[in-house]
Amino acid sequence: MILEVAHLHIKRGECVAFEAAFAEAAPIIVGMRGYVSHQIQRCLEDDHHYVLLVNWQTLEDHTIGFRQSAGYQQWRALLHHFYEPAPTVLHFAALAH
Repeated sequence: MILEVAHLHIKRGECVAFEAAFAEAAPIIVGMRGYVSHQIQRCLEDDHHYVLLVNWQTLEDHTIGFRQSAGYQQWRALLHHFYEPAPTVLHFAALAH
């Protein structure tokens, strides 16, 4: 399993609208092939900074399957105008114990 970690910096004064748009967009990602789970959290020290954590079965489920889908275009239309600057997105794999 792969963990996508996206740091989202939202334009000042746009957090309420962003959260509403995210609630509308969430079903898009939930319906994607390879999606496992997600959560979004708001930073306590900077209330315009969020982190989106998405578990995918494979890296390609995110980087190809999601990002090259029609659903991603809808996701972008709903959310990307809130970001300033563009999100930082990294992928992580658990270490074997």
